[in-house]
Amino acid sequence: MTELLLYGGKGGVGKTTVAAASGLRSAAEGYETLVVSTDPAHSLSDSFEVDLGGEPTAVREGLWGVEIDPESGVDRYRALFEALADELADAGIRLDEDDVAELFTAGVTPGSDELAALDALATYTDGDRWDRVLLDTAPTGHTLRLLDLPAVLDRGLATALDLREQVRRRVDTARTMLFGPLSTPRREGPDEFVELRDRMERVGTVLRDPERTDFRVVTIPETMAVHETERLVARLREFEVPVTTLVVNKVIEDPGDCERCRGKAAVAEAAIADLRAVLPDLDLWTVPDQPGEVTGRDALDQVAATLGPD
Repeated sequence: MTELLLYGGKGGVGKTTVAAASGLRSAAEGYETLVVSTDPAHSLSDSFEVDLGGEPTAVREGLWGVEIDPESGVDRYRALFEALADELADAGIRLDEDDVAELFTAGVTPGSDELAALDALATYTDGDRWDRVLLDTAPTGHTLRLLDLPAVLDRGLATALDLREQVRRRVDTARTMLFGPLSTPRREGPDEFVELRDRMERVGTVLRDPERTDFRVVTIPETMAVHETERLVARLREFEVPVTTLVVNKVIEDPGDCERCRGKAAVAEAAIADLRAVLPDLDLWTVPDQPGEVTGRDALDQVAATLGPD
């Protein structure tokens, strides 16, 4: 089964850098690894120094990367509701564009980055192509909506399926009364609504499976970040998502004679102590601060060397 590692946290803490470094190490250890970016900012290409797109692209042996188009999942989802509107029209029930939009948005906001991310997770964790899928998530708010989305989608799809079945029963009854039993059409082949609902249910199951999933919260050693990290871990546990690790990025280890650096190092030390105190059951890894942009193989390898065992 494909293992799923999620790296999440607030914006600007270095989630992409940590996910990219983790992906490099995973591939070096012999795992077929895919790093998926669902962050609309899409800096994974910069981290790997490889042009990535909407399909998995080779980064090095055993490692691929992909940057998800936020509109891809939405287009697929909306197409289902447009097909439903066409079926209702064939039955004499006309929906205008506003009606379709209202049905479509019963549980999901059009343009949702989370929907595209969830669709990608379903695609890349359903099969056995990858040993590991590493998800570089969008900032905290997006991540929490992503985790809630399987249940929201289930409600929206259930409503659509119920509406469709009511219409089909009425149409079939009318046809039978007018033309006899043989007039009722057979509905063979895949049902895309049911397939999508099943896919989302499987993703929801994977996200809560401690045998397959590990959520790693990336943060920085600052007082405000400690509070946000504590809240994020609490919310992850409410969703029953396995969270095992804190990755504290941008830690100044040797401030030297710089007074400002010594002050930042003292704040970092206190923040790390607070994290250990409020979340004592989680592993805590520290990643030293590096000057400039952390991009390319050499810089990412330095980050990877500081991460604990997978």
